[in-house]
Amino acid sequence: MRPDDLALLRTPGVPTVSPDGRMAVVAVERLDLGADEYRGQLWAVPTDASAPARPISAGHRDSAPAFSPDGRWIAYLGAERGGQPQIWLLATAGGEPRRLTDHPLGAGTPVWSPDSRRLAYVARVPEHGRYGTVEGIGPEAEPPRLITTLQFREDGVGFVTDRRSQVFVLDLPPHRHDDAAPLPEPVQLTSGDADCADVAWRPDGAAVAFVSARHPRADRDLVRDVHEIGTDGTGLRRVTGSRGRCAGPAYGSDGTLYVTAVPDLGVDGLDVVARSPVPCRIADDGALHPLLDPEAHHRGDDTPATVLADGALLVGVERRGSVELLRVPLDGGPAEVLVDGPFTVRGIAAGGGVVVATVAHDRSAGELVALSGGGRRLLTAFGRELGATGRLHRMRERTATAPDGYPVHGWVTTPPGPGPHPVLLTVHGGPFSQYGWTLLDETQVLVSAGYAVVQCNPRGSSGYGAEHGRGIRHGWGGLDAADVLAFLDAVLEDPALDADRVGVTGGSYGGYLTALLIGRTDRFAAAVVERAFTDPVSFVGSGDTGWYLVDQYLGTDPARLAEQSALVAAPAITTPTLVVHAEQDWATPLEQGQRLYVELKRRGVPSELLLFPGEGHDLSRSGRPRHRLARFEHVLRWWARWLPAEVDSPLDDGDGDGDGDGDGDLVP
Repeated sequence: MRPDDLALLRTPGVPTVSPDGRMAVVAVERLDLGADEYRGQLWAVPTDASAPARPISAGHRDSAPAFSPDGRWIAYLGAERGGQPQIWLLATAGGEPRRLTDHPLGAGTPVWSPDSRRLAYVARVPEHGRYGTVEGIGPEAEPPRLITTLQFREDGVGFVTDRRSQVFVLDLPPHRHDDAAPLPEPVQLTSGDADCADVAWRPDGAAVAFVSARHPRADRDLVRDVHEIGTDGTGLRRVTGSRGRCAGPAYGSDGTLYVTAVPDLGVDGLDVVARSPVPCRIADDGALHPLLDPEAHHRGDDTPATVLADGALLVGVERRGSVELLRVPLDGGPAEVLVDGPFTVRGIAAGGGVVVATVAHDRSAGELVALSGGGRRLLTAFGRELGATGRLHRMRERTATAPDGYPVHGWVTTPPGPGPHPVLLTVHGGPFSQYGWTLLDETQVLVSAGYAVVQCNPRGSSGYGAEHGRGIRHGWGGLDAADVLAFLDAVLEDPALDADRVGVTGGSYGGYLTALLIGRTDRFAAAVVERAFTDPVSFVGSGDTGWYLVDQYLGTDPARLAEQSALVAAPAITTPTLVVHAEQDWATPLEQGQRLYVELKRRGVPSELLLFPGEGHDLSRSGRPRHRLARFEHVLRWWARWLPAEVDSPLDDGDGDGDGDGDGDLVP
C-alpha cells in the first residue's frame, strides 16, 4: 500500500437494517486527497445478496443512517461542504432527501421514536457570543473563559463548558417532501452544565433515556449515569445510581433498560485501569448487573447503541486481537458466538430476524455480512479496488515468551521476497487497547515500503482479560517493555528478518514506550515518536485526562514517577528520532513532544520535529487527508534515511483480496 492509496480506502460504518430484514444501509467513507476532505455516501444492499450494493445518497458527507420502525424513512447525518452535520430525511420509496435541522455546531446521531413520527438526538448548544453565534465576533474576540472545573476540555472538541450537548426531540414535518416548507422546530428537553449523550426511546414513546453526569461529584470522577426525561421536558430522573460508566442505553420490549457500562470504577469513581465495558441489565433499584464477566470480556465494536434483537443482546467482544460477535440471551442463557476467528466486528444491526455486521480483517477495512438461519452471506465488496492493487499483505500470528515465562501474543507482516528485510517494531497506544485483525494502513504502507512490521499486545493491553490489562499498574516501562522486547527477539530468529537493522515506532502510549526504550538501549537504528505521553508531571496539568490518569496508572510517588518517565530517561537517548505531534492535541499536548525534541536537539542527537496545524490526537486516523498523506511521506523519508529498504513488487493474483494466494477470502 502506497501513501496515495489512502484514496482507495473505503470504510463502511455501522449498518442499519429495515424492519422486515430485507435491506441493509450503511455509510461508506472515503478520502478525497484532491479536495483535502472526507466524502461519505449511503449504500443500500439486499440482505439476501440478490443484488450488489448501490449508492442511495449523493450528499457531501453522509453518515449514521437509521431506518424508521415502519420502514418508510431513513434518517441520517449529512454535512455539506464546509458545514456541520445535520439531520436529513430520505424516503425509502425514493425521492430527494430533506434537511431537518440547522444547529450551529451540528446535530448528533438521529434515533427514531417507536411510532416513526419523531426523532431524538443530542446537539451542542453554544453560549451566546461564542462559536460564531454573533456575526463579526471571531474566536480571538470572544470574552475570556473562567474555568472552575477539572473537566473543561476534550481532544477533538476543545472547550466544553461553554457548549454543552443537550437532548432534543423533533416532530417530523407533515409535508416531508416539500423543500420550501420551513424546517421543523426541535424541542430542547435538557439543560444545565452537563453533557448529554446516547439517546434511547422508551417503548411507549413518552420518555427518552440518555447518559449524563449530574451527580454531586460529577466533576471529580468518571461516573456516567443513565437518566430519563419525558418528551415534554418534565420528570427528569436519574435511573442508575452506581459507580459505573454507562453508555448506549436501550429499552427491551418490556421496558427493562440495558446498557453498555464499566460496572465499577471504584470508591472514588476513577479506577480506570483495565476496567472493561460490558453489556449490563439495569435493575429496578438502578444497579448494574453485567451480562458478561468484565474480568474476561471487553466490548470492542463501534456501534453507538446497545443492540437488542429477538430476546438477546448483540455485542462485539475483544479476543486476542479479534473482535468476536456474540449473541447474549437476555434470560441469562449462555452466549453464542456468531463470528469468530481473525476478524474485527466493527458495527452491528438487526431487523426481521437478520443480523448484519460490518466485518474487517487485516486486508479489508470492512464489508457487510448478513447472518440468518445459521448461514452467512457476504453483501458488499467495498475493499475490492484497494485489494486489486496487490499491495496488501497478510499478518502472521506469533507467540513469544517473556523473561518471566509469560506468553506474549502478536503478529509479523513481511514484504514479498526472501529477505532479510529491515524490521520496524511498532507499539500501540492505550495502553488498554489492542492490535489485531483489521486493515491498519500504517502497517500496510510500511510493509509495502520494504519493512517487516512487528507488533504485539504486551501486558497492559485489552483483549486478554483484566489481569493482563492490570499487569502494568504503577509499573509502566516494566513488564510491558520486557514483553515487547521479548516478542521482538523471538521473531528476529526468522532469517527473513534482519536482526541487525531494526527501528521502533509508536503513538500515544506507544510513543511513550518508544521514547522509553531508546533511552535504555541503542540497538535501534532510528525511532519515530508520535503524539507521545512523555512526562507524567506536566501531563497532570496539561492533558485532558491527566488529572486522573497518571494517578491511576503510574501512581503518585515522585520516585516511582521518575522511574516511569520517558523524559527523565531522555538524556541517555542517542538514537536518531523523528518526533511527530499535532498542534491541537489535547490528549497528549504538544509540550509533551516538544520537550523531548528540544532535549535531543540541544545534545546533538539527529532529530526532527514534525508538527501538524489544526489537528488533534487522532491525526493518523481522522486528520485532514493531505495531512495524513504528508505524515506518511515524512515517516517513509525518515526511515529511508536511517533504515533504507529495497522493495520487491508484490504480485497480484487477481482474486481481489490482494494477498497473492488466490483464495479471495474476504469474509468470516
